[in-house]
Amino acid sequence: MSIIELGGVRKGPAAVPPVRRPRAAGRPLRSAAALVLALLVLGGATPAPQRTVYVVPASRTSTAYLAADGIFVVDPPRADQDRYLTAYAQPAPTGAGVRRRWQASLVRSGDYLDVRVDRGLVLVTAVTAPNRLFQTTAFDAGTGRQRWRHPGGALPTVDGGLLLTNVRENGPSAISRVEPESGQLLWAVSIPSPANPSYHFVEGRVEEFVLLQPTGEVQVHDAGTGRLLRSVDTLPGDRSAYQRVQVVADLLLLVPPGSTRLVSFGLAELEPRWTVDVPLVSHVLDCGGLLCAVPQVGGLQVLDPRTGAVRWSESGQDILADVRDGRLLVTAPGRGYAVRDAATGQARTELGEWNLMPVLGADDPLVGVRQGDDGRLVVAELDLVAGRARIVDVLPGIAGSCQASLPILLCQRLDGTTALWRLTR
Repeated sequence: MSIIELGGVRKGPAAVPPVRRPRAAGRPLRSAAALVLALLVLGGATPAPQRTVYVVPASRTSTAYLAADGIFVVDPPRADQDRYLTAYAQPAPTGAGVRRRWQASLVRSGDYLDVRVDRGLVLVTAVTAPNRLFQTTAFDAGTGRQRWRHPGGALPTVDGGLLLTNVRENGPSAISRVEPESGQLLWAVSIPSPANPSYHFVEGRVEEFVLLQPTGEVQVHDAGTGRLLRSVDTLPGDRSAYQRVQVVADLLLLVPPGSTRLVSFGLAELEPRWTVDVPLVSHVLDCGGLLCAVPQVGGLQVLDPRTGAVRWSESGQDILADVRDGRLLVTAPGRGYAVRDAATGQARTELGEWNLMPVLGADDPLVGVRQGDDGRLVVAELDLVAGRARIVDVLPGIAGSCQASLPILLCQRLDGTTALWRLTR
């Protein structure tokens, strides 16, 4: 079913009143006022913004996932009852409601963590207790027919395949290649313990994966064939020392024993590039052509990827939340979100207090939400380049568990139902 809701009063920043010109005395002013009054009476006031809300058939304890053109609902575990994955089509702007496409059986046990669509398959990821092993089940996106089920979490590759990373705490771990249509396992490469695979992504798909052996040897493998392409010895001394490796853009970054330095290699040839003192590195991110090294104690150090030189740094409790078009979105406890220039660290603007909502795609607009004074949910598009939070809508009766791909919003409501909104942008 679908319901048309009238838009609420938006709680964005108040507009600055225009500077008024001196009033002209006499008849022209009275005539203009009469004309405006007549237009309001004849044409009616400007209609309030509207939104359309569609109820998704889901129980209060089900979990709903937003996908590119649909919604998927996973039933909760119930004693001695079957579990199902139900696929619904997103309603068109003029559609009558949410339409069920198909329903498929799921394994009863386990926690389902993710449902996504990739190249004609619906990939459902679950983790089983008590051993916390991941499992991926593939369904045909059109019919719901189960294609296959394998241990591990799935990642798409640049050549149209899928990698399965199966990490076990007590037992052999491996990265394997699966044929998406049939589920046939084509090859497998053992993951050394402790498990530490890293991936080289090209437009969100894996081209190569990297394994760090206990001996200190770093190995780069082709994601299509599993073949070892190249390797480098990074521990000529103490072979038992613990270190970490990460791939960022075209660099392989190593945090050696002691966590006081960051060592860079070119991924293509594994040639040493530079070494820089960056104590207690937690992880490194691609920051629009720069490297953002995040220390374990908070703050940020932004490095030149060619030389390792520190462009700028920020100590304290700042947390890097997102990177868009040369802008960094950072936050600190009790301070809200702020936008900084990635190249210089210069503060651009303050966006205020928001909670970031999960978005469907990497290129989808950032969406922030917060509770208004009247209890309604304020939804805003956070534009880092323009440096503003643009209020999209103010919605009543929202409990949480929201996902977005503007102008689509999927949330659970206070009455326990799940609904999809098509917002006015």
